Amino acid sequence: MGITLSLADQIALELRADITGGRLLPGMALVEAELVKAYSVSRNTIREALHRLGQEGLTRYVRNKGVMVRRLELKEVRDLFVVRRTLELQAIAVGRPLSGEQSDRMQVAIEATTLAREREDWRSVATHSLGFHQQIVGLMCSPLFDEFFAQVIAQLRLVFCAAPDEQRFQSPWLERDREIYALLAQDDKPAAGEAMSLYLDDSERLSLALFTHSDGGRSPCIKTIPPLTR
Repeated sequence: MGITLSLADQIALELRADITGGRLLPGMALVEAELVKAYSVSRNTIREALHRLGQEGLTRYVRNKGVMVRRLELKEVRDLFVVRRTLELQAIAVGRPLSGEQSDRMQVAIEATTLAREREDWRSVATHSLGFHQQIVGLMCSPLFDEFFAQVIAQLRLVFCAAPDEQRFQSPWLERDREIYALLAQDDKPAAGEAMSLYLDDSERLSLALFTHSDGGRSPCIKTIPPLTR
């Protein structure tokens, strides 16, 4: 039997999905009165939902402004990639050969990314690519890891929002997702792990290039994006 979520939890999940989908961006205000009206719930319920998002590192309270979607700091971006390497590489190393259902889910994510790229909807490209990596972590068959990584993905989405040129930032990843999937489908774990490791090295480098130390890492700014390694 599944866990019954409270109303506040359900709202928090919907707001997190809006962040993951790129509909709520860093710096946007989450106004209590507007959310109360939108969800037809009490202020206490909204406050509880926002508190949960704060615990997940997705929002913060700003004096005289209220709750806002967070802008991540440089050190937090580094930490996100520590988590990604730990979970995604481990999932590839210990996961069993892909089941039909797991393969189908990965293909659905890749196909959705492909369609989004054809539409030049780069925000959706990022969202669907992250969905593919959620399926990678899902190879461990751990609901706890799945839930934790869903929070990580939402934070990563806030990082990607800092890219001054979404097309340039998102263009490289679809082919590499396809490569990783093909290797997993062949049950070639060593090659899939190596491809994922290189992927994460490049993704981290490009993500860190969006931030500088000039303001303590509190806000993104444009920097020259270094080339990818192959």
